[in-house]
Amino acid sequence: MKQFFQKIAEFIREVQSELKKVTYPSWPETLGSTAVVIIFVLIVGVFLTLVDLLLVRALSLVIQ
Repeated sequence: MKQFFQKIAEFIREVQSELKKVTYPSWPETLGSTAVVIIFVLIVGVFLTLVDLLLVRALSLVIQ
């Protein structure tokens, strides 16, 4: 049982050590990345909407 707690303590020390190496983006970098993601999602959404409309019309022509 003692070895179990030693492994947990070692794991926590390793996690703390790794967290010290983490670099977080600055506020402008975060805003820029967020803007890119939002714009990309909007473009893909519009594209998928157009493809869906095209396929619905094509299918309706085939069904008639």
